[in-house]
Amino acid sequence: MEIFTVANLISFLSLALMEVVLGIDNILFISILTDKLPKEQQARARLIGLSLALIIRVLLLLAISWIIGLSQPIVTVFDFALSWRDVILIAGGLFLIYKSTVEIHAKTEGKAEHTTAVKQIGLNTAIFQIILLDMVFSFDSILTAVGLVDEVMIMIAAVVVSIIVMLLAAKSISNFINRNPTIKMLALAFLLMIGVLLLIDGFHAHVEKGYIYFAIFFSLMVELLNMRSRRRSKTKASS
Repeated sequence: MEIFTVANLISFLSLALMEVVLGIDNILFISILTDKLPKEQQARARLIGLSLALIIRVLLLLAISWIIGLSQPIVTVFDFALSWRDVILIAGGLFLIYKSTVEIHAKTEGKAEHTTAVKQIGLNTAIFQIILLDMVFSFDSILTAVGLVDEVMIMIAAVVVSIIVMLLAAKSISNFINRNPTIKMLALAFLLMIGVLLLIDGFHAHVEKGYIYFAIFFSLMVELLNMRSRRRSKTKASS
């Protein structure tokens, strides 16, 4: 089959764009997680974590038939059929809810973000958590990719592009989030919401992610307007 066709190019661009959009939650998690590391280790954690995540995604794509098989029921209780995919989504959702709740609690309690007590996280731990969450997010994106594209090589190319975009954007987004406490709280709230969605998705209560990403975009625009309004007020007050 000819790979370099107009149809395949359109499929590649569509899938790459979808992977970048679905990577937003990944970037938010990475930004908040790497802030717990010393400055000199943050870029390294992002690079190693996302590079290993890329390798894992490519391996998962090469084992696409195994991934699809994970959607088959392993336990059935009354009318509810539990698959390995459901188990992974539930575990990932619980983990994300836990991490977001701990971070939100630390901020609302007024704990200093740069004290030793809060920054007790190692480089290996950060990398492991990045890979863990990326694997959870990968299952849904890979299953979606199967519905959009037939060629595995096109899927791999789209994943490579999306990871490169994430690597390029992660530092800027991380710096922006950590410079603005209200944006960081908003990001934590989004991660908490995504964790809840993963959890309920594992119990077969599907919610369209388009609504979630629209809510994220809309809330971000409102907060950016608030930030601009606060800056203008400070400027007027100082003058």
